[in-house]
Amino acid sequence: MDDAELALINQQTLRPMAADEVYTFRLAACGNLIDRDFERFTEKTLEQFATMFVGCTVLRDHQWLAGAQTARVYAASVEGDGEVKHLVLRCYMPRTAETAPVIAALDSGIMRECSVGVAVRHAYCSICGADQTETVCSHYPGREYDGQVCHFDLDDAADAYEVSLVAVPAQPDAGVVKSKRYGGEEPQAEEDDQECRRRKIALERQRYGGM
Repeated sequence: MDDAELALINQQTLRPMAADEVYTFRLAACGNLIDRDFERFTEKTLEQFATMFVGCTVLRDHQWLAGAQTARVYAASVEGDGEVKHLVLRCYMPRTAETAPVIAALDSGIMRECSVGVAVRHAYCSICGADQTETVCSHYPGREYDGQVCHFDLDDAADAYEVSLVAVPAQPDAGVVKSKRYGGEEPQAEEDDQECRRRKIALERQRYGGM
């Protein structure tokens, strides 16, 4: 670890840490490839997250509890060749007896997948361009329309909450998985009356953390 990296880490600490007191690792947190949910982040959104994630906590399994805090992000950047881009987070944790099992799991490759907890302002349908935070179109991610598979482009970062170490990745190439801020049932295709449509829009706004 060079002095510049240590200086970035010490911007997050309450006292200056020595190089031998900290363990660092990198997470390919999310990217612009279409994932298993048939969603993808735009490159602009990844660049925005690179600023937002600095200082964020690294949790275990998206448990928003103090006891689940495992590490912290001290730097972030968008990396990649050509059209494929990934948000890479540089993280640190103290070297203690309590963190030794986590460090061993990371070093051995047992623990490596991660998932981001974020919010975006827009989710555009790749078929018709409709913003799912404002309206709900008739297209469903993963279905094919005239030879084109529908997916949603997640655009314009609203907030970054945390990144979690998890077990099952949604983006196998990057080894990462992302999560939405809220859960909830997916809208049903046969629901098309005005009240159901209003509820769908409200659900999508929650799903993507719309502001």
